[in-house]
Amino acid sequence: MSNKKGKGERTISEVVLIEKVLEGNDHAFRLLVEKYRNDVFRTIFAVLRDQKEAEDAAQEVFMKIYLSLPQYQNQGFKTWITRIAVNQAIDIKRKQVRRRKEVAEELELPLAGTAKDSVEKEIIETDRRRLVRKKLDELPDNYRDVIYGFYIAEKSYQQMAEEQNVQVKTIETKLYRARHWMKKNWKEDDFS
Repeated sequence: MSNKKGKGERTISEVVLIEKVLEGNDHAFRLLVEKYRNDVFRTIFAVLRDQKEAEDAAQEVFMKIYLSLPQYQNQGFKTWITRIAVNQAIDIKRKQVRRRKEVAEELELPLAGTAKDSVEKEIIETDRRRLVRKKLDELPDNYRDVIYGFYIAEKSYQQMAEEQNVQVKTIETKLYRARHWMKKNWKEDDFS
């Protein structure tokens, strides 16, 4: 007798996968990611129009899906994750637009202000950069590399994984834990 299964038997329903994920089965979550990775990527790419940004955002979407799964109420899984992906992509797009406006404003400011204003702004900015560097130094060693690599050096997960000779999943996990550590240990006031 052949051990091969028919095509229908191989596909585990998403309801079963979701139940398994909620029971703590990470392999079931990997199967969900495999099943929907392309849909999530395409949705995000349609908004961001940048492959690297879309890949990074897709990773964050799957983190959000994983964390939000207990709140999922069988209202159509694909629709639900698509909504999360669209919202994430729109948030990123807004931040990009805001960042571009800030950069444009910074480029215009020195021309508009007096020499004294310009010196004051430079001192404040230098002080803020020093404060951010100091805060980065407070990060545990194993988190500092990924935070610096991803947010400051703007490296992809793949680049960092190759440099550290680890799997991409390891970088994702480190980055997730680093963000969690920062949320727990830092307040916005620490940077002003």
